[in-house]
Amino acid sequence: MAPMGIRLSPLGVAVFCLLGAGVIYHLYAGVISSRLAAFRSDSSATFRQRKSVDLRELLAVSVEAAVLGGKEVKTVREENNLKEKSKGKTREGASEPLTLGDLQSHRKMFNLIKNTFPEITVNSEEHDNVADAATWSRDIPADIQEKIEGGKEVPTESVTVWIDPLDATQEYTENLVKYVTTMVCIAVDGKPVIGVIHQPFTGFTAWGVVGQGSNVHPRPSYSISPPKVIVSRSHSGKVKNFILDAFGNSTTIVEAGGAGYKVLSLLEMPVIEGASPDQADIYVHITFIKKWDICAGAALLKALGGQMTTLKGEDIDYSDTPLNKGGLVATIGVDHKAVLEKLPNWDPEKH
Repeated sequence: MAPMGIRLSPLGVAVFCLLGAGVIYHLYAGVISSRLAAFRSDSSATFRQRKSVDLRELLAVSVEAAVLGGKEVKTVREENNLKEKSKGKTREGASEPLTLGDLQSHRKMFNLIKNTFPEITVNSEEHDNVADAATWSRDIPADIQEKIEGGKEVPTESVTVWIDPLDATQEYTENLVKYVTTMVCIAVDGKPVIGVIHQPFTGFTAWGVVGQGSNVHPRPSYSISPPKVIVSRSHSGKVKNFILDAFGNSTTIVEAGGAGYKVLSLLEMPVIEGASPDQADIYVHITFIKKWDICAGAALLKALGGQMTTLKGEDIDYSDTPLNKGGLVATIGVDHKAVLEKLPNWDPEKH
């Protein structure tokens, strides 16, 4: 008997092919699903790793941002391309100018920090939607490596960054460039921890990390009997009487622009290109002031053993709204409490 052959109808072949395709599809889908799960797992692990940030890296990023912003500030000023306009009036009635230097610096500083650490909150004096691809070079300068320990992590949700892309804009428009700074401050749980103050027109950058170190120093001596007090040149009328009431008529009052510059006047500053920085024993401000103006200075002073408080001696919270309504007193090398006790009663909200 001849062997029996197996014949498949066209319909059977089609069914067979469909069944085979289904098996292959499910096998392939299973592989894709498992790889997708692995990818998601890896992504979750990466995300979890970014829940904290190294303070030394934050310092390096802050220095790089301040220097990068400073280059923009200097270029705009040297090209005399300020494109100045007014943002309005301050509470004291002074004009608040805005220049291309402010905006160009903001774009570099803000985007560099956000592009590097997108999870952290960054507050800037300026607001602009122009994106910039600036990212951290991953370079940690030698002096930071030498003085600041790596591996000190803080949760990203506890970090608030305050940047001032151009401090002393009024003086900038008047070409009084010695007062101009760019500043970055890192606050952790509302407390200033890292402060960077860069001088674009000298190239000098002061930085400090609370509890770890700084690249600047206090001066050898200070005095509060009487002191030399530095105040704002833009609204110095009322503060002069306040200072003389507190410390006596023989007190020396220095008028200067820029909160960053005023903090540096309390420190031992290098003389660069023949510039002679002002020196003061105390920095006092008796009206409202924004936190991007003062946070970097507060951190820098604190890193060196100094203090910056409200006129009533209260700590300033750098995790919330931008406005500090309590005025400020900044000291280093003197008894901060003794200074506060000399101050007359004053409510900045009523003046």
